[in-house]
Amino acid sequence: MANRLILIASLVVLLSACASNEIYRSEFSDCVVTERQTCESHAIQLHNQGTDQEYLLGFVEIDDQGQLRNRAQMQVLLNELYALAAKESLLINVFVHGWHHSAAPGDANIESFKDSLAELSVIENKLHINTPRKVVGIYVGWRGESIAIPGINNITFWDRKNTAHEVGHLGMAELLLRLEEIRNIKNTQEPPIKSRLIVIGHSFGGAAVYSATAQILADRFINSTKDKNYVGDAAGFGDLVVLLNPAFEALKYAPLYDLAQARCSYFPEQSPRLVILTSETDWATKYAFPAGRFFSTVFETHGAIERNDCNLPLSYSEGAADRQTAGHFKPLQSHELHPVDQNMTTTGYRQAKSIWRAQQSAAPMQFGHVELKSLGRTVAHNPYLNVKVDKRLIADHNDVFRPEIMEFVRMLIVISAAE
Repeated sequence: MANRLILIASLVVLLSACASNEIYRSEFSDCVVTERQTCESHAIQLHNQGTDQEYLLGFVEIDDQGQLRNRAQMQVLLNELYALAAKESLLINVFVHGWHHSAAPGDANIESFKDSLAELSVIENKLHINTPRKVVGIYVGWRGESIAIPGINNITFWDRKNTAHEVGHLGMAELLLRLEEIRNIKNTQEPPIKSRLIVIGHSFGGAAVYSATAQILADRFINSTKDKNYVGDAAGFGDLVVLLNPAFEALKYAPLYDLAQARCSYFPEQSPRLVILTSETDWATKYAFPAGRFFSTVFETHGAIERNDCNLPLSYSEGAADRQTAGHFKPLQSHELHPVDQNMTTTGYRQAKSIWRAQQSAAPMQFGHVELKSLGRTVAHNPYLNVKVDKRLIADHNDVFRPEIMEFVRMLIVISAAE
C-alpha cells in the first residue's frame, strides 16, 4: 500500500511539473510596443517605431505533434507580410529555439533575438540609406521543455529531440515555404533592393530547421544546373540557413556534404547557403547526444564510407556518423572559427561580400572580430559550411548570442542578402 501511495505521489509530482502546453501569443491583432504597452500576448508586435532600430516581430507556435497550435495565428502574420511585401522590400529573419526554451514572454532566446533584430535594422539603414529593407523577425515557438523542474528536465533530451523533428517535418515546413513565397512577391518586379529570407535554428531548433529544409536544399542544389546545359550558382532555401549547436546526426548531413563535394568548383559569386556553427565545448551535442544514440543504434547495421570526389579523400564509419552530431563529426567539418587577435584591425559589414568573393581555399578570412579558416577538405566558395567554433566564441550549448557570433551571423546575412 505504501509503495502504491509513493508511486501515485510521484506521478502527481511529475504531472504537476510538466511545462505549459498552452498557446502564449493568443491575441492576433497588431500591437505597437511602448514603455506602457508590452504587447506580450500579441502575435504581431512593432518594436522601436520610427527609429533606425525598428522591426516587426511575429510569433508562430507549434505543438508536440508538429501541428500549428492555431492556424489563425500564422495566417494573420502571413497576411500582414503579404501586404508589406507588395509595397516594400523585406529582410525576413526566422529563429527557431531549442531545448529548455519556448515562446513564453521573457524567454531569454526571445530577448536575444529582439536585440539582434534591432542591430540588424541599424545595419540595414546604414548599408542602404535611401531604400533600407524592413526588418521582420519570426520567432517559432514550440515546447522545448516537457518537465519544468531544473535538473530533472535534463532527462527530456531524447523526448524533445523526437518532438523537434516532428516540428520540422510538419507545421514549420509549411510556414517556411509560405515565407519564401512572400520573399519572392516583389523580387519579380525588380525593386531597388531584393527581399531576403534567413532561417536560424539553435539546438533542437536546428534539428527542426534541418528536417524542414534538407530535402529542399538537395533539390535546389541539383536544379542549379539550368537546362542541364551549364552549371550556375547553387541555390538554397530562402537565402541562408544557419544552425547553431544543432542536435542531429552527422549521417543526416552526409548526403548534402556529398552533393557539394561532387562539384569541384564554384563561382566567386556563390553565396553560403547552409552554415552549421558548433562549439568545440558544447557538452550536450558532444557528449550527451552520442551517449543516447549509442543505445538507439545498437541493433542497426553500418558500413564504411570511402570517397575521393575532386581529389578530396573522405573516409568514415557510418556508425560513428550515426552517433555523433554533424558539428562534432570531424570528417564532415569544413572550417574553424576563431577570435581575431586584438591587435588586428576588424573588418566591417561593407567588406563582407568582397572578402567572401575573394576567398582562397587555404587562406583564412576575417569577418569582424572572428577569423574563418578552411580545413582544406572542401573547395573555395562551397555553399555548405560545417564550422567548428572556438570555445572562446561559444563556451557551451546555450552561449550562442555572444556579440562576436551574432556579428558573424549578421555578416553572413549581409553576404547572402547582397544584390
